[in-house]
Amino acid sequence: MSTTRRGFLYTTAAAAGAVGLGVPLSAETAPAGRGPRADAPARKLRLLILGGTGFTGPHQVRYAVERGHTVTVFNRGRRQADLPESVEHLVGDRNGDLESLKGRTWDVVIDNPTTLPNWVRLSGELLKDACEQYIFISTISVYADNSRPGMDETTPVAVYDGEADPFTLPVEESGRFYGALKALSERETGYWFPGRATIIRPGLIVGPGDETDRFTYWPARIHRGGEVLAPGTPDDATQIIDARDLAHWTIRMAEQGTVGVFNATGPEEPRSMREMLEGIRAALGSDARFTWVEQDFLAVQEVRGWSHMPVWVPVTDESAAFMRVSVERARAAGLTYRSLGETARATLAYYLSRSDERNGTMRAGLPAEREREVLAAWHAR
Repeated sequence: MSTTRRGFLYTTAAAAGAVGLGVPLSAETAPAGRGPRADAPARKLRLLILGGTGFTGPHQVRYAVERGHTVTVFNRGRRQADLPESVEHLVGDRNGDLESLKGRTWDVVIDNPTTLPNWVRLSGELLKDACEQYIFISTISVYADNSRPGMDETTPVAVYDGEADPFTLPVEESGRFYGALKALSERETGYWFPGRATIIRPGLIVGPGDETDRFTYWPARIHRGGEVLAPGTPDDATQIIDARDLAHWTIRMAEQGTVGVFNATGPEEPRSMREMLEGIRAALGSDARFTWVEQDFLAVQEVRGWSHMPVWVPVTDESAAFMRVSVERARAAGLTYRSLGETARATLAYYLSRSDERNGTMRAGLPAEREREVLAAWHAR
């Protein structure tokens, strides 16, 4: 581990201290604030978390155990995660091997990893009488129209238009129908758990543990310093949610028995790209300087938003609302956010804890050499 890496990790550690579904909406109002609510849960729950070892799952599990709940996770047993010893592990497969769930009951089921509607159908058939509440983690990508800023949970969702039966579609062929398949999964949730379903639609989930690098790129790049290519205009909107904020709020929604449909991204008002990048820079104490490059020029250079320039989406008539989603309903139901600086520092600490080999193959963002080429072309235009 390099001196820079060790020093940053030490410093960070020291500083850390469905309306269409027919689902009734009931939201317990909670004051705005930073981080999770500290009040103790009214009752201790038996939670079944489908998944539990991915990105948000471990945050859910640890928080639930800290608050006195009994947690069972169900997955294929292929991915290791640092979970508390008290957690019960059940092995199976959402494609049909649900044998280990039979004959069991829980207070709340949280469905994290579902990609295909058939996964909800299979679990719904089995668990419809085995729990009081079913929480399905969906996505804001369900919306059919991203042109209206401020879109809320009543906005129409995408309709599946593939030729294959969506309930027999292999997961490896599901990518281009992602939003529509999630919408079908929401519908299945409402069908099997009427009046007991909670649909959570997160935006871009970020923070420590994220293997997609879709936000991690920015703390890592800004930490390196120097001239940084910044996409579009400083005023372009961004919305993200720290995985820990999403996970903790999900557990509190289970504790409160809150049902309905909720957009879950943040902050309360969209943060500009300038605010995000400069906020990360301030949190990390970096000497990075930003050069803003117009989106049309980036298109000519074949630099794509979201993948090459994470978090950022080129502004078009069709995408105007993608980073301007209303979170009013989730805020009223107690969703809170930690600071951008805390997320940035924790994300960088996670990045620096990984191997040099892993960080040499970032899954989002521009490689350093390519960034230099585009910046040179921009200055010479």
